[in-house]
Amino acid sequence: MRISGAEAVIRCLLEEGVDLVYGYPGGAIMPVYDELYKFQDQLHHVLVRHEQGATHAAQGYARATGKVGVAIATSGPGATNLVTGIADAQIDSTPMVCITGQVGRHLLGSDAFQETDIIGISTPVTKWNFQVTEASQIPGIIAKAFYIARSGRPGPVLIDITKNAQFDEFEFSYEKCTGIRSYVPVPKLNLEKVAEAAALINSAKKPLIVFGQGIILGQAEAEFKAVIEKSGIPSAWTILGLSALPTDHPLNVGMLGMHGNYAPNLLTNECDVLIAFGMRFDDRVTGNLNTYAKQAKVVHFEIDPAEIDKNVKTEIAVLGDVKESLAALLPLLEAKSHDLWHNEFKALREVEFNTVIKEELNPTNGKGISMGETVEMINKHSKGDAIIVTDVGQHQMFACRYAKFNSTKSNITSGGLGTMGFALPAAIGAKMGKPEREVVAIIGDGGFQMTIQELGTIFQTQVPVKIVILNNEFLGMVRQWQELFFDNRYASTKMINPNFVAIAEGYHIKSKKVTSRDDLDEAVAEMLASKESYFLEVMVEKENNVFPMIPTGACVSEIRLS
Repeated sequence: MRISGAEAVIRCLLEEGVDLVYGYPGGAIMPVYDELYKFQDQLHHVLVRHEQGATHAAQGYARATGKVGVAIATSGPGATNLVTGIADAQIDSTPMVCITGQVGRHLLGSDAFQETDIIGISTPVTKWNFQVTEASQIPGIIAKAFYIARSGRPGPVLIDITKNAQFDEFEFSYEKCTGIRSYVPVPKLNLEKVAEAAALINSAKKPLIVFGQGIILGQAEAEFKAVIEKSGIPSAWTILGLSALPTDHPLNVGMLGMHGNYAPNLLTNECDVLIAFGMRFDDRVTGNLNTYAKQAKVVHFEIDPAEIDKNVKTEIAVLGDVKESLAALLPLLEAKSHDLWHNEFKALREVEFNTVIKEELNPTNGKGISMGETVEMINKHSKGDAIIVTDVGQHQMFACRYAKFNSTKSNITSGGLGTMGFALPAAIGAKMGKPEREVVAIIGDGGFQMTIQELGTIFQTQVPVKIVILNNEFLGMVRQWQELFFDNRYASTKMINPNFVAIAEGYHIKSKKVTSRDDLDEAVAEMLASKESYFLEVMVEKENNVFPMIPTGACVSEIRLS
């Protein structure tokens, strides 16, 4: 079959099982869009309002489904507008393929109209990238791109295709990629290391498990649950690991990190064996590395060799696919309960509840609506079955702390990069990927305005996303730091906001604003009962801080409750 390079792009996507792409057309990618027009019945294209929205929507789709998200853009500013989302996907291990148009091969390096070196720009934030200059390269490169994006530790791949390569014709055939010489996505499991790890875990008096998104990416939720239930080990999560284990599971002891729960943070520096599954010991989790878990022997189960000993020195490292590793570990573990150790967690949980949680979820101080009680109200009406998509800031930490989840792939947020503007387009992608599930975007008034234009995408596609804006009229997290560490100098953090409800209604999205606690329950119930998209603005307490908190660079045991 002799076809153009542009048609080959579409046929390659179909061969990879892609049925949904996000993008924005322009001159250098127009041949691909022309072919896309002919395949509308097989490949649905969602026109976003900004290319950054395309990447975040593709991320939301990938995180909710486990499939590869796809974003398309033109050259120059179209391509550079993808970079933030690509960087976000790289650090959060999200499988994504981005396709950009480029000026003709003969114009490369001439500063032609809308030419940028997107390969050079994106190299630090992609798992792999490649510039296609010949039409015949397209099938092999796209096959390789999807294989790299989804295999091993997932990540984003960018393919830049010159305009001549889109127009030129060649004899098309497609073969999926199943391996690349010198690329080993999954290290071979060393069963001796698994046995060593099991022996150390069995000997522990105060073991603690910390788990991250690797459990979700490896589809190892069932194996992980079996391991913790047999071993009886208290298990704490990173924010990207949230929902891998139901939040009400008795062995789930809460969140780690800067705004994590009191018990797991404090007892990290008291455990004798620390077992990490699919997490990378991010600085937001560890605090000061010079004091982090120095008393503990560390066992690290990880797919990426680059993460071993990068931040925390391990006693035993078990490289391999986490699903396979957990299955091998399970029969070697002794059945235990660790009751006395669990009692320490329960006692500290009680301290945190009485000092922080009780007042946050059920305020009695006469102040305005709290972010925590709003999240709790969403729990009441969603019953823990919704996908919660959060932006970045105080609302994100409140949602991660208090949202309830019954099933995996339910917490979608920007973890490593901390990208404001992530939530709205990511929620669009999540809902399109999982139309049968309720998707609620919880966003601050600052981050919302970074991608507010994607309300237009919701209006055009009629995707029934539920949007909750927690409006404190501040850049809340920065303001909290200014209060605690900069003597209340609120420099450039107060927000003078527009009429959000009027803007949402301008996009024909049903909207409501809540200013009184008495109206919150009914408004959330109405939102979640709606079969269409819904915009709910909740005016929350302006100076509502999120605690506990570990100051930047402090030891995890220096956690503050107020």
